[in-house]
Amino acid sequence: MKRRQVLTLGIAGLALAGCGLGESRLNPFNWFGSDEETETVADIALPVDSDTRPLMPVISSLTIERTPGGAIIRATGLPPEQGWHDAALVSETRGQPVDGVLTFAFRARPPRTRTRASTEQSREVIVGRFVSDITLATTREVRVIGAINGRTIRR
Repeated sequence: MKRRQVLTLGIAGLALAGCGLGESRLNPFNWFGSDEETETVADIALPVDSDTRPLMPVISSLTIERTPGGAIIRATGLPPEQGWHDAALVSETRGQPVDGVLTFAFRARPPRTRTRASTEQSREVIVGRFVSDITLATTREVRVIGAINGRTIRR
């Protein structure tokens, strides 16, 4: 009896350790790597839509956090002054990847009156958007674009 438990625990430990390998496709923490900055977004043709919010000037970070049933795409933007609000990641590809690329525009409203610039931390705007496992299955790259730069995460 004790031998069987030790053997079962040993096999379970080996299976779990196999998921920890750096390149394992079984480990959900490896599904998307670190983000990288992309150059100006002028080369990307943006569809004309009814969203009047301007693009966030600078995208400072992009992460993907695994959740049951999908993932949360989280982007941090850095506006020039405090008070930017009503922020969202707006899909540029109707929520589906095009050629394996899921593209979002980081949009937010600037303050109506001039406000202080203050520190970078006090100006940060963080937004998130849930994406299902079904959508992620055909996604190899997630791109978030802003007015000056963009960020990309690849599988």
